[in-house]
Amino acid sequence: MRIAFLMAPEGVEQIELTDPWQAVIDSGDEPVLVSTKPGQIQAFHHLDKADVFPVQEVVGETSADSFEGLVLPGGVANPDALRMDERAVSFVRDFFEQGRPVAAICHAPWTLVEADVVRGRTLTSWPSLRTDIRNAGGTWVDEQVQVCDAAPSTLVTSRKPDDLKVFCEAFLEEFAKRR
Repeated sequence: MRIAFLMAPEGVEQIELTDPWQAVIDSGDEPVLVSTKPGQIQAFHHLDKADVFPVQEVVGETSADSFEGLVLPGGVANPDALRMDERAVSFVRDFFEQGRPVAAICHAPWTLVEADVVRGRTLTSWPSLRTDIRNAGGTWVDEQVQVCDAAPSTLVTSRKPDDLKVFCEAFLEEFAKRR
């Protein structure tokens, strides 16, 4: 199963990329790094530059049809940049319209808010997104992980790096249902 990991050219919280990425590999599936520009992405440890990772596919040159699921890592700058890129927002929206599962952690739900896919859903995130999610018609909860099975697409959300273990377990379980 191919799983898209969508991120901006810089600003992703490295552990929110690398832990889910490794979990996907360990499950026998194929993670694919998708970004808004070719080349590489610059990850961060909070506000400090960390490693760079090669972009494998570019939004606008690939589609949700090519993947069985989508993972949206956080970091403050990453989803803020993604929500300003209409091609990235459309890519995310397509997963929901096609009923493909999506997982988002930390600040990543900002991109979901921009894609207008949180209305009627229950989700969690970094606490500072609470009002944005509510204003977009979603219900915010303070839980390690939240699985919302509202049609047409399952959404798995989590709050922060400390929740990565349960986040990975939950989204892998939901994504496996696509087999």
